[in-house]
Amino acid sequence: MRWTGKIIGAGLGFMSGRWLGMVFGILIGHSYDRGAGTSFSKKDNKLEGLQSEFSNATFLVMGKLAKSDGAVNDSELDLARNIMSRLRHTEKQRLEAMRLFSEGKQDEFDVVPVLVSLKSLIGRRVALSQFFLETQLSLAYADGPLNSGERKVLQVICVNLGINKIQFEIINKRVTAQFNFQRYRQQKASGPSIGQLANAYTILDVDKSDSDADIKKSYRKLMNQHHPDKLVARGLPPEMQVLAKEKSQEIQQAYTLIRNSRKTSK
Repeated sequence: MRWTGKIIGAGLGFMSGRWLGMVFGILIGHSYDRGAGTSFSKKDNKLEGLQSEFSNATFLVMGKLAKSDGAVNDSELDLARNIMSRLRHTEKQRLEAMRLFSEGKQDEFDVVPVLVSLKSLIGRRVALSQFFLETQLSLAYADGPLNSGERKVLQVICVNLGINKIQFEIINKRVTAQFNFQRYRQQKASGPSIGQLANAYTILDVDKSDSDADIKKSYRKLMNQHHPDKLVARGLPPEMQVLAKEKSQEIQQAYTLIRNSRKTSK
């Protein structure tokens, strides 16, 4: 039971009309508490609906994207399974994710209704739409450069989620740079290579000639966009928070590399 309205109503009512005023104040406050409770309940249900829709759409579209080049290869399957394992699904959730992935692989499966429904729930939450695209691009690059079939599916995603061509190219470059950046890091070289530094600039969507202030501004914008808690509050399924955390860590690593490189060169 909510008491905020009743307490405030009782206090204001007593000051304006003593005991009789307090009674009326409690009644008015009770109505407010009931309305507020209903409002919060509707908001929570809407958020849960978006989170469920986002999760289902993720694996359905992954299946469609994996099959878009004619056959699902081992690299795509491995990455899909890897994503599922990183989400720490329960056995029931894991089986459901695999079922959705398999459904998406069917030749007759149409992703458009799924994406239209998802967009209607996402609304103007641009960061959420872009995060969805980033996740799908990660799968698309599992077996190498994008092919024509994958590009067609990605185009359908962009059209239905309201992502324009310029936004797609920026996100696409960032995802490929993240792949290359992590590959360089795994090589454990003695120092950052020119290629690794170039990827770091691409991840932050900045140029080497940009000022420290501009680079910091872009870094903060991307960190805010990929903040795990903020994405969950906007409708990202809680279990996908780990993916957002990984992306924010990559952005942090890229910024740290650029900052340290600039300090060294001064």
